[in-house]
Amino acid sequence: MNKINRLVLYVEDDLDHAELVQRSLQRHTFGSSILHIEDGAAALDYLGRVDTDDVDRPGLILLDLRLPKVDGLEVLRTVKTNPRLSDIPVVVLTTSSSDSDVHRAYAQCANSYLVKPDDFPALDELMKAVGSYWLQWNALPMAEH
Repeated sequence: MNKINRLVLYVEDDLDHAELVQRSLQRHTFGSSILHIEDGAAALDYLGRVDTDDVDRPGLILLDLRLPKVDGLEVLRTVKTNPRLSDIPVVVLTTSSSDSDVHRAYAQCANSYLVKPDDFPALDELMKAVGSYWLQWNALPMAEH
């Protein structure tokens, strides 16, 4: 039986940001679950086990750039160059509005680049839009289970 992938893999080392984003996503994304991972190495370990019996395939990856152990751009490059993972949408969600970061993320095939707003109401509205587009409107690859 096939089902749509509704797992959001959220890779973020700032626990305050992670809590706010998760709280907002839970309010606005029906039928999805959120797996929070705090560093790039753990994210790559998880993604390396996708499509096995051990872990679920994410339907969306929200990825910070500045991560401990393995940088977010390296996680992005790994996902987008792996044929088993490359169709998973990756949305960079970061505090950096640097043109060079934006350029480097898109050069590594990011599907979107979003700068986290400074206040919760704006972040909440952004997460509502992210969930609506990526988890409700956007056609996601089907997973075989």
